[in-house]
Amino acid sequence: MNKLDTPPLSSEELERYARHIVLPEVGGPGQQKLKRARVLVIGAGGLGAPILEYLAAAGVGTLGIVDDDVVSLSNLQRQVIHDTGHVGRTKIDSAADRLRRINPTVSVEPHMLRLTAENARSIVEGYDIVADGSDNFATRYAVADSCAEAARPLVTGAVGRFDGSVTVLKPFETGADGSPNPSYRDLFPEPPPAGLVPSCAEAGVLGALTGVIGTLQAMEVIKLITGIGEPLVGRLLMYDGLGANFETVRYRK
Repeated sequence: MNKLDTPPLSSEELERYARHIVLPEVGGPGQQKLKRARVLVIGAGGLGAPILEYLAAAGVGTLGIVDDDVVSLSNLQRQVIHDTGHVGRTKIDSAADRLRRINPTVSVEPHMLRLTAENARSIVEGYDIVADGSDNFATRYAVADSCAEAARPLVTGAVGRFDGSVTVLKPFETGADGSPNPSYRDLFPEPPPAGLVPSCAEAGVLGALTGVIGTLQAMEVIKLITGIGEPLVGRLLMYDGLGANFETVRYRK
């Protein structure tokens, strides 16, 4: 079905999304944009869980999920899309079951693989927007490079033990002043040396932190789809969970 052929909102959808529709900034037209949207989420883990849940609840029509892992007991402290009964299942299947329970009208497209520089572009091109919840620099660079080449907006987030960050990347467009928007490599020119940044398993992470950052990513995706507000393009939003502080840093090409 062509996006322009998306049927009007049903009476059930009008009730489901009533709190969106009464917002003048969203309304019926904005909800239709959400229904037509195709969003790819990289990772069904700590960040991917709230991204996927809130986008499904918001009525995003198609959600693609990229993940090649299975649910383990140690995931459940933060990856709230999964539950105890899903330990041992693939994260894609577990997440898809949860999303269908949240909103059966959402279509879920699974990609059971690890995203690489070789396969990212072909997957990214099938979606309107990408949200990256991956936990390693190799995937982040592959996703960012592919989104830049395919001219797809990217909402990328990352977490440490008690802190996190979010930004939006649209390097294929220019800013209000006519200058090119920055890319991921303008923000992080090269990955840190191997072993310098400890993994989540090595350093730990406070579970609720991933909910904060992932939810902020979902908010940015919804803003991009509906065209409301000012996305975090050229701005890195940083959150310090222990100090309960937000700080925004501007960066440029």
